[in-house]
Amino acid sequence: MNCSKIMDNMEVYLRSDLRKDLDEANAQDLHHALSKAIMSEIAEPWKESLLLHQAGRHAYYMSAEFLIGRAIYNNLLCLGIYDEVEEKFKERGLDLSMLEEVEDASLGNGGLGRLAACFLDSAATLDLPLDGYGIRYRYGLFKQYIQDGFQKETADDWTRFGDPWSIRSDSDAVLVKFADQTVRAVPYDIPIIGYGTKHIGNLRLWQAESISSFDFNEFNAQHYDASVREKNRAEDISRVLYPNDSTDEGKKLRLKQQYFFCSASLQDIIKKYKANHGNDFTRFAEFNAIQLNDTHPVISIPELVRLLTTYEGVEFRQAVEIAQKTFAYTNHTILPEALEKWNKHLLIAVVPEIYEIIEKINNMFIDELYKQQRNPDFIQDVQIIKHDMVHMANLAMYGSSYVNGVAAIHTEILKKNTLHSFYELWPERFQNKTNGITQRRWLAMNNRELSALITRLLGSDAWVTDLTQLKKLEKYAHDEAVLDEFWNIKHQKKRQLGMFMLKHDGTAPIKGSIYDIQIKRLHEYKRQFLNALSILYIYYGIKDGSIQDFYPTTFIFGAKAAPGYDRAKGIIKLINEIARLIENDGQVRDKIRVVFVSNYNVSYAEKLVAAANVSEQISTAGTEASGTGNMKLMLNGAVTLGTMDGANVEIVEEAGLENEYIFGGTVEEIERQENNNYIPYNIYNGDPKIKRVMEALVNGTLNDGGTGIFRELYDSIIHKVDWGQSHPDKYFLMYDFQSYVDTKLRLNRDYRDKYAFASKCWMNICNAGKFSSDRTIQDYAANIWHIDPVEFE
Repeated sequence: MNCSKIMDNMEVYLRSDLRKDLDEANAQDLHHALSKAIMSEIAEPWKESLLLHQAGRHAYYMSAEFLIGRAIYNNLLCLGIYDEVEEKFKERGLDLSMLEEVEDASLGNGGLGRLAACFLDSAATLDLPLDGYGIRYRYGLFKQYIQDGFQKETADDWTRFGDPWSIRSDSDAVLVKFADQTVRAVPYDIPIIGYGTKHIGNLRLWQAESISSFDFNEFNAQHYDASVREKNRAEDISRVLYPNDSTDEGKKLRLKQQYFFCSASLQDIIKKYKANHGNDFTRFAEFNAIQLNDTHPVISIPELVRLLTTYEGVEFRQAVEIAQKTFAYTNHTILPEALEKWNKHLLIAVVPEIYEIIEKINNMFIDELYKQQRNPDFIQDVQIIKHDMVHMANLAMYGSSYVNGVAAIHTEILKKNTLHSFYELWPERFQNKTNGITQRRWLAMNNRELSALITRLLGSDAWVTDLTQLKKLEKYAHDEAVLDEFWNIKHQKKRQLGMFMLKHDGTAPIKGSIYDIQIKRLHEYKRQFLNALSILYIYYGIKDGSIQDFYPTTFIFGAKAAPGYDRAKGIIKLINEIARLIENDGQVRDKIRVVFVSNYNVSYAEKLVAAANVSEQISTAGTEASGTGNMKLMLNGAVTLGTMDGANVEIVEEAGLENEYIFGGTVEEIERQENNNYIPYNIYNGDPKIKRVMEALVNGTLNDGGTGIFRELYDSIIHKVDWGQSHPDKYFLMYDFQSYVDTKLRLNRDYRDKYAFASKCWMNICNAGKFSSDRTIQDYAANIWHIDPVEFE
């Protein structure tokens, strides 16, 4: 890659596109021009890669979310020109870091979308023919700001300064038809650049637009108003990520979103297939593998059947068989209430043809089960339509070749509980694919200081494409010189984060403190509430003298709550009120600081994971499918304070129990509590210290702004039984509370022994090799998609 040419072209684009010279350009201008210059350079290898994908068997990753984040730095790294461009910027009196002002592409909500982005990165790096399909949301996940301790939301207009990494392709636009409207799906293509390779994958995102046009030469006010309404209705489909579905209209819009991108993507795949292989659809599954990322794209199964039978002359049963051979399904949840279900009347109102096909597929499935002489209860459990609801996970199970969980423990729970009947039917379909992360973004790019140390100690940067190389670093686990260097880097990253937090959030961590970090989507099962309560416990313990010699700790939270999720938003308010209480207490504020960072996103995460000492992974055992934040923090040298849940189990297996801080009930222990009439009130009432913490929510110590949300949080643990529960405290906060606090305090004491604690952190880095998304994607390629790397001449 010719760096000098790229820099020269950057200045050309500044003048031609923006009419600015270098000394007049701001961060957005420079980002636009530099990105355009790179896009020009990669155009030919990108085109060649896509042609190679279509020449043989290839795979598609369909996901409602692709949480890409900021592209510029990662692309410079993967092209091998980061350092050179940084130097060229300096020569011109510029600082490459100024591009951090550029917006993230926040087209995802959390781990699901970030996983999808990591997978495309790994596939491109490994020369695997995998491309992505999703939605080009007009507004990304909302921007969050904190006002009086409460989360507030504003629109994330992520393209307001342009989108130089996307190419619009009007020639590939297709129509998507609903019962009450037809919209135009217009694709935007984003290059996914492989590290150190010519290979460039493709992410195609669909934007919904109106098919009508208005002729101002024949102006008619009524016609104009109708045209504007139609335009807005069409654009609503791709306007926001996950519209609030607490109303029927919201549910309808969310269903339209899912069908919109699935139909458009399948039309595109069929068009490519016909261009390369003709009209013989008996070979369709021979060349195409489609991975359904959770239940959001499962409507693709009946849509493929519809397209094949309606337009390609394929008989219905054969079309279903083609779909079954083509699709595979990734399950991301073991919570039955989170498995997507649609009311049949809603489907009939939005996509009636699709409902008819689902009904026919369901009848076909039931006939097969009766021929196998399955009992009625079994059939009721697995059938796709029951009680007027279409169960999308059941449709995915019948309409796919494989289903995979995303961590070893998760897959076993799927087999044993969530999808047990399907496991009885088709044990051969079940696989495990433990999630992973790309070390390019999550170490090589975001922690260049640690990356340089690792490369120097290993003698090469081979770890960037083979993360198992890190295992060789174990010999330094007790080398004080190396641990000193690592510790100094960690402090450097902590200082950098502190400066960013001060600028971004107006507050900074306690100097020299432990950075204890919990960053993830705000949800009750992830138990940010438990973390907040434990901080209150420690606060009171320091004040009454029962906790002494507490090493100063900054507890950092980063999370967004869904706009309609009142209890989650109440937990954010609680965290901020605890922060206020402690900061106003001169006796304690030099020991504890609580910071809730606002508008947590990928770019903020890059700084947080590099600085963390402690990775909070505290979900109730048996609720978190995998997690990937735990892997990012591990890779950057943080110890895990967590439960034996999700991928934590495998982190412990890899790095050793002695190098993590594990607490709480196991899956089996939680199940026994469920079956033995768990009563959280007894724990609360039997321990005065825990009772003191809980009563702070309702005795006036903490101010919820008159909303009553703290009382509601209190009741949810002590008294309130929500729908579908048999007891309060659905996620067992009281059951795990004392174990959690004790473990947290043990970690705090251990931190005082610098070399012993640094050694634990180092061992986490050394044993993070398994958690590369390269390993995960190679597993998918070999055992689900059956694809091979493309070969460049």
